[in-house]
Amino acid sequence: MTLPKPLALLAVAVGSITVAATPRISAAELALEEIIVTANKRAESANDVGLSVTALDGNMLADQKLTSLEDISTSVPGLVYSSSTANTPIFTLRGIGFNEQSLGAYPATSLYIDEAPLPFPVLASHTAYDLERVEVLKGPQGILFGQNSTGGAINFISAKPGDEFEAGGDVSYGNYSRAELNGYISGPLTQSLSARFSFTGLNSDGWQRSNTRNDSNGAQDYLAGRIILNYEPTDNAAYLLNINGWQDDSEPQAQQFSAYNPAIRTDAVTGLPPGPLAVANQQAFSPEDPRAADWSAEKSPSSEREFYQIVGRGDWFLTPSLTLTALSTYVDFEQEQSTDGDGLPLELFDLSPSDGAIDSWISEIRLSGSTDNTQWIIGANYEHSNTHEDQILNYVDSTNYTAQNAFINSSGISLDQEIDTYAVFGNIDFDITDQITLKAGTRYTDSNIEVNSCNFSATNRAGSIDAGDGSNVATLFNVLGGLFGTVNFNPITVGDCYTLNNNQVPGDPYVNQLDEDNTSWRIGADYRITDDHLLYLNVSQGYKSGSFPTLAAANFFQLDPVTQESVKAYELGVKSSLLNQSLQLNTAAFYYDYEDKQLRTKVLDPVFGFLDVLENVPKSKVYGIESEITAQVTQGLRITAAITWLESEVKQYQGASFTSQAVVDNGQLVLAGGEENFSGDPIPFTPDLTYMLDAQYSHYLNGGGELFAGVNMNGQSSSEASFGAGRLRYSDEQLATGARSIDPYFNEMDGYTTWNTRLGYISTDERFRITLWGKNIFDEHYVTNVISSSDSTARFAGATRTYGITFGFNL
Repeated sequence: MTLPKPLALLAVAVGSITVAATPRISAAELALEEIIVTANKRAESANDVGLSVTALDGNMLADQKLTSLEDISTSVPGLVYSSSTANTPIFTLRGIGFNEQSLGAYPATSLYIDEAPLPFPVLASHTAYDLERVEVLKGPQGILFGQNSTGGAINFISAKPGDEFEAGGDVSYGNYSRAELNGYISGPLTQSLSARFSFTGLNSDGWQRSNTRNDSNGAQDYLAGRIILNYEPTDNAAYLLNINGWQDDSEPQAQQFSAYNPAIRTDAVTGLPPGPLAVANQQAFSPEDPRAADWSAEKSPSSEREFYQIVGRGDWFLTPSLTLTALSTYVDFEQEQSTDGDGLPLELFDLSPSDGAIDSWISEIRLSGSTDNTQWIIGANYEHSNTHEDQILNYVDSTNYTAQNAFINSSGISLDQEIDTYAVFGNIDFDITDQITLKAGTRYTDSNIEVNSCNFSATNRAGSIDAGDGSNVATLFNVLGGLFGTVNFNPITVGDCYTLNNNQVPGDPYVNQLDEDNTSWRIGADYRITDDHLLYLNVSQGYKSGSFPTLAAANFFQLDPVTQESVKAYELGVKSSLLNQSLQLNTAAFYYDYEDKQLRTKVLDPVFGFLDVLENVPKSKVYGIESEITAQVTQGLRITAAITWLESEVKQYQGASFTSQAVVDNGQLVLAGGEENFSGDPIPFTPDLTYMLDAQYSHYLNGGGELFAGVNMNGQSSSEASFGAGRLRYSDEQLATGARSIDPYFNEMDGYTTWNTRLGYISTDERFRITLWGKNIFDEHYVTNVISSSDSTARFAGATRTYGITFGFNL
């Protein structure tokens, strides 16, 4: 396939440059640079840490233009990123994840900046700039970090101010009129005070195009900044203040229509699929093109998001071997956005507007110490968070827009949460010999979530929905309350909560609380075979707290929470430095016993068809092998490769499925769901293989400077977006008489491989750099999520090909 023109031109130019032969050097001179991590809340070599840790240093992040959470996932095998209808990111690490779009839902993989928690995934949207490194810890993390998690932890380590003046940045321009600017300035202000200011900003045109119109979507527009102050008044104390924030006005990604699954298959009067959806179904599915998508022109995707965070940290060195640390962070986030949930130019499942807010205060205090053969830490932390979501769900074109359902076409969703979490923890590493270290840690956590939720029959406060919509919802649920209710009730009007309570009558908000506690733990042993080889064994138990959903609910039970999930993990690993430290090989085998996995699934309502609900999967398992290798082959050639092989299986779960059967209805091949036993199915978002290969080759020019070229390949095998993928089978009659077949992407996501490239020049004094780069250069169409609403199924496609040029400088 032809490369983008800028990359092709640079490749020709490179061929005409005379380069100096790489000098012959010894193996010892090829030693890889040591990577320091803080996975155990202390600085140590990654090769000495008896945990599975993937560390991406700042140079790698810059060279490969890893500027987002999605980009970072491509360089960490076992880490799978997906989008959601509500524009919140979802992570699955080694098969452990929570496919939930609610703004205030804790992730299975927790997120931090400089050890300060970013408690909800959306808060880390623009953190990956001006970093020393990113550390990805795999497996349950509930001992040393501020949030329990069953999948792992991602820690962003920001670049800190130093003792000397530094300044630099880069400017980029690419296709879709992409303009990007990054910069930093750092240095001492006084003898004891230093500061660093950094920023990033990007503006680009929309990369998606409508299947039915000429308009576009997906434009990016954000600006982020960070100020870090480091104050060291004496040798016995150090203080750090990190103030960071961002504003994002980007357009949320739209989806691709991929399957027709009407909640109401036929109209009672006409016998045909009701509403505009029947007409839309005659259109072709979205083509297998990364840019193809569709959305409602009246409520096109948009967003306004604002975030800021203040982190304060103090370290007091009480003795040479005893340190007291206090860390406190405050987070504030607000959003107003519109998202499209059906991949069609209709309003089947549009959230517009979708407002939200988060404020969190989290504090930790800990004491750490050491002796000749012991490292220990004890501490406590506290979190107080408030989350708010207020959404208008539009479905005027849905099959529920019928006379028997009072022509309802929109309703509201409101949820307020107050969260309080307390925890105490401790960990000890004890060297019983020079080669063997025993490790033990535990954390006790007590959490309380209070929720007030109301699905309301109210007008859109922005005024784009007329009052009749709210009255129609009220009319319908007054009828349902009269039919099914067990007590008398006052009829609801516009503005009231409509969800049927436990007495099957409308009018009450859903008020509940979830009190949980748990004790996570880890025991293990490290065996230093030699200075260059580490063998480790860990057994751990981790938890993730329960969660309340934000969703359209006909009955109170849909608003019930999932309870906490747990993973008992067994891991055996080895880290080896070979060939005089020019080759690093890390391998781990693991087995996870997964209990009460949390997921968003469906329930079949007799009036409205399939509706969302949160459930726990009682038992499942995940096991696999992971391997990473980095080799400095020559002075100019460095290769990194990694692969994760996973097997996952549900051991016990029965739930609703869209895909239990296909039905021919008036010439339309549609899906009809029901209850299924999913025992034996794989866990969603768990591909058997994820892999990455990166190679960079550098040559030194006769006149000075360095010319480099790099290629990155990453991908994964097929996986499923929800339970039941791959079960649907069609008879010859169904395929012959159906107006069209079900899109092959329904629930199942094919495997894919994407290629990224970079080519550039660095000046002799490293003060100037120019790079031509391309991402997904072969424009591979791949799918990151498939989401079913009440009438349609739509998929999120991975980003299309992008390319550009970057000029970097250091003063």
